[in-house]
Amino acid sequence: MALDLPFDNSYARLPDQFFTRLAPTPVAKPSLIAFNRLLAKRLGLDADSLSSDEGTAALAGNGVPNGAEPLAQAYAGHQFGNFVPQLGDGRAILLGEVVAPDGARFDVQLKGSGPTPYSRMGDGRAWLGPVLREYIVSEAMAALGIPTTRALAAVATGEIVLREVPLPGAVLTRVAASHIRVGTFQYFAARDDRDALRALVAHAIERHDADAEDALGLLAGVIQRQADLIARWMGVGFVHGVMNTDNMTISGETIDYGPCAYLDTYHPLMVFSSIDRNGRYAFGRQPDIAMWNLAQLAMALLPLIDDSKAAQAELDRFPELFRAAWSKTFRAKLGLETVEDGDDELIHDLLHRMAENRADFTNTFRALGTEVARDEFLDPAAYDEWHTKWNERLSIENNSLKIALNAVRSVNPAVIPRTHRIEEAIQAAVTGDYRPFERLHAALATPFELSDSNADLARAPTKDEIVPQTFCGT
Repeated sequence: MALDLPFDNSYARLPDQFFTRLAPTPVAKPSLIAFNRLLAKRLGLDADSLSSDEGTAALAGNGVPNGAEPLAQAYAGHQFGNFVPQLGDGRAILLGEVVAPDGARFDVQLKGSGPTPYSRMGDGRAWLGPVLREYIVSEAMAALGIPTTRALAAVATGEIVLREVPLPGAVLTRVAASHIRVGTFQYFAARDDRDALRALVAHAIERHDADAEDALGLLAGVIQRQADLIARWMGVGFVHGVMNTDNMTISGETIDYGPCAYLDTYHPLMVFSSIDRNGRYAFGRQPDIAMWNLAQLAMALLPLIDDSKAAQAELDRFPELFRAAWSKTFRAKLGLETVEDGDDELIHDLLHRMAENRADFTNTFRALGTEVARDEFLDPAAYDEWHTKWNERLSIENNSLKIALNAVRSVNPAVIPRTHRIEEAIQAAVTGDYRPFERLHAALATPFELSDSNADLARAPTKDEIVPQTFCGT
């Protein structure tokens, strides 16, 4: 008996060139690793049914739930600046869409569910490491209040996936406001398929920009959402690692947690991704890359925009939109409620001193106003000088220093998904021990709270624990 889920599949009603219909490839022996009951409740789904043996089988791709219309989406994209006219879901199947009790619509997708016509000679599978990484990081981002895709479940397949070595396989159930990417528009623009482009714009407006009247209005909405998103990334020291246009959603959600990482020691040009050999997607370059990606979206939409100057004007708004969002984010990190001249200079001064003194990004902001913060600096006097300026700025606020410090702790996390802890959890899971994964995930669910039980997870890595590179799951 197939599992019943309340699907309403608007993307599947688009023309056939948008996707290839196919079911996920069954696996040998599915077993549940993790299930997100709170997210299931948010979606209005029956958590008990989904986490049962029958539900686990469906989340692994062994059987299609009633109401699903499984498909692999087609899209294109610029990868490290080079345009690839056909990419698409090479190891993912969109089961369908559910409408939550509050009316919000969400995609439910299986990632690692087998080969598709877009696999480009890949096996379509995922090994356990990337599945656990995405589960940990995407849920941590959600707890931090940053727009993101979510993880509903992780299922072991009972099969081996061949990468450099044999590794255990897994499937992630990913939930998103949609999986429409900048590259989706590029796919049809590259083919000069204006009818498909119009259909995609209409679908995207209905789903994400109900107040937009046309392609130009859609572009404006995407630009605003991305400006806000990238500012929030910068505020937690997040490095996406592979900001290709096929990895940028129009919903403004963070997507595709492949070689991502969070800063330990702060430096604006930090790079972790093993495939980013020239630092294109370094931490401090992310705003510029976002604008570059948005320019590609504007180019794709131009056939539907009567006035190219209007499109350029919308694009030209991004730097100021980002600066405003970035300033708001970092003022909050300093406990500043009012806006004063010189605030941005104060923020940049701190970041410059942090870079020069190899200060830990997360722990420095978390500990502002304490001896712990100055201990993060190779030369504590560098912090002391800045701290004097900060105190002078705080004196302008109506609130007391105590209130400012409480504000600092309410927006600066104590615990983030540090790469060495993620790797520790993955390595243990490969041996069948999921306790480090479960402990890390539990701590990240309340990132602004520090207790004796999770204090070690807030510690920066020692020299021997540093993970200098991260890798794509493929």
